[in-house]
Amino acid sequence: MNIVCDKQLLTEAVANVSRAVSSKNTLAALEGVLLKAKGNQLSLTGYDLELAISTTIEAKVVEEGDIVLSARLFLDMIRRMPCETISITSDEKMLTVVKGSMTEYTILGIPASEYPELPAVSQTTGITLNQAALKNMIGQTLFAIAVSDTKPVHTGSLFDIQNGELHVVSVDGYRLAMRCEKIAMDGEFSFIVPGKSLSEVSKLLKEEDREIEINVSKRHIIFDVGGYNVVSRLLEGEFLDYKSAIPSGSQTVVKINTREMISSIERASLLISDNIKSPLRLNFQDGLIKMSCSTAIGRAYDEIRCEQTGDDVEIGFNSRYMLDALKASECDQVQLIINGPLSPIKIVPTQGDKFVFLVLPVRLKSE
Repeated sequence: MNIVCDKQLLTEAVANVSRAVSSKNTLAALEGVLLKAKGNQLSLTGYDLELAISTTIEAKVVEEGDIVLSARLFLDMIRRMPCETISITSDEKMLTVVKGSMTEYTILGIPASEYPELPAVSQTTGITLNQAALKNMIGQTLFAIAVSDTKPVHTGSLFDIQNGELHVVSVDGYRLAMRCEKIAMDGEFSFIVPGKSLSEVSKLLKEEDREIEINVSKRHIIFDVGGYNVVSRLLEGEFLDYKSAIPSGSQTVVKINTREMISSIERASLLISDNIKSPLRLNFQDGLIKMSCSTAIGRAYDEIRCEQTGDDVEIGFNSRYMLDALKASECDQVQLIINGPLSPIKIVPTQGDKFVFLVLPVRLKSE
């Protein structure tokens, strides 16, 4: 293989496809990026057997060929090159020379034949989505995806299409996040995308009012995002019945300024850490939210004003879960809907129903 290409294009492509590269794998080829030079193009692929990211850039191909190069090392090399163009040549023994200006590296590559084949995806259902809307939907639900594998199906987000609406739902046993958007698609259809895949897709999505194509098969999903092709396996299993998990009714409705609430929680939970755990106590009373917490190292108290209708209530929370939900709302004001001290708190917009966040309470000990 013998190619010459633009440094900036190559660096960006390698950085993006490397996100799907496995850092530690028994198969050495999977720790690398697959390069294929053909015609006047260079295609690059990163793959960890669950997620694949690939793209194509323009290149001057003197000699066609393919090779696998260590993703981390290759990216570090080309990033540091003091030039605008980079040449890559490799021989039949996989000895590869990466050169830019007066800087030159010689490394040993891996034959492309050792790189596993990407899954063949057929019989897909196509979905067209607005790029900015999808980025927002992922961003507002990613925080509630389960991290542990106790229920693997909850380490992803449910995409549920019903009656021309797409619901993206994440749940981790302590909280739930749901985001809705109207979609030009009839019928009922659902699938579960791993959290890691959504996180990487989100990084490639731009805040643009442009459509992107998603193709879903029985076991895989393909996102076609801005010149990148992202293929991910889907998770299988029974997802939580999110509709029945969201409580109805409202004994107490509180309208708050989101930024004020976030600042107050951060002040009141200053004594809480990973080592010193304690619930944050919220007392909703007469248009005030009184926040307090008590730990082995001391006590904290803060209060803010709110618009309250309904009963007074005192309820306890994990402060981090509450902060995550409030920050994900991306609204100046939100409503907190509470059905007593042992029911999940529901966070919704003041107008419309684009999102619903649930945070489970912590049972409080009497002071």
